[in-house]
Amino acid sequence: MHTAKALLKASLGLGSFLKAPMVEAQPRAAAPTPVMVPIRSIGPRERDRIAQHLLALKPHDRYLRFGYAASDEQIQRYVDGLDFDRDELFGIYNRRLDLIAMAHLAFAPADQHKDCAEFGVSVAEHARGRGYGARLFERAVVVARNEGVGMLFIHALSENVAMLKIARNAGATVVRSGSESEAHLELPHATFDSRMSEIALEHYAEVDYQLKTRAKQFWAFLATLQEIRSGVRAARDQSAP
Repeated sequence: MHTAKALLKASLGLGSFLKAPMVEAQPRAAAPTPVMVPIRSIGPRERDRIAQHLLALKPHDRYLRFGYAASDEQIQRYVDGLDFDRDELFGIYNRRLDLIAMAHLAFAPADQHKDCAEFGVSVAEHARGRGYGARLFERAVVVARNEGVGMLFIHALSENVAMLKIARNAGATVVRSGSESEAHLELPHATFDSRMSEIALEHYAEVDYQLKTRAKQFWAFLATLQEIRSGVRAARDQSAP
């Protein structure tokens, strides 16, 4: 972790691109202290975790995320059809390495406008109210910008207040058409700062993930050791006269 923090501190001297913005549910009199949230890129080996996260969403949350009441089978088809070569997926993990929030940055197919991308996000019910959706959006903006995307779209139901609020706070234009709304945000060209930001944030998230992995393995080892000790103690007590 010290390596990641050192990299972040060094990078801060290059500009303000690593300033961790906060999106608050309620305005506060005093500005909160920015807190870095590790957001890690998700690869094809984690399809099972993605499916587990999405399948845990309640019916109404599935409706808001996908725009329809997605069944378990439809969600599984969505996960199976994810194109990790074309699109980018990001996730936030807790200490148990559960995927508690994820975003899908879908780029336009090769035969369509290459400078457009769409953003979708979902957050586990118990992890809401922490600004994770906004942080994932900010990360997606950095990546999309560096990939040459000039327009980022969010297609959401008009009742999805949380998602539309994230878009508006980022400066996106929101157009409502009945039960659905579409937000679009124009992105500036990539710069040295934006590219360094992506590298540093990904490194920070990867170091955090590896530390959580080691901690989980260590606690599992201790739990196994405790079971062995308990078994030996029980056997000793039974054999005692």
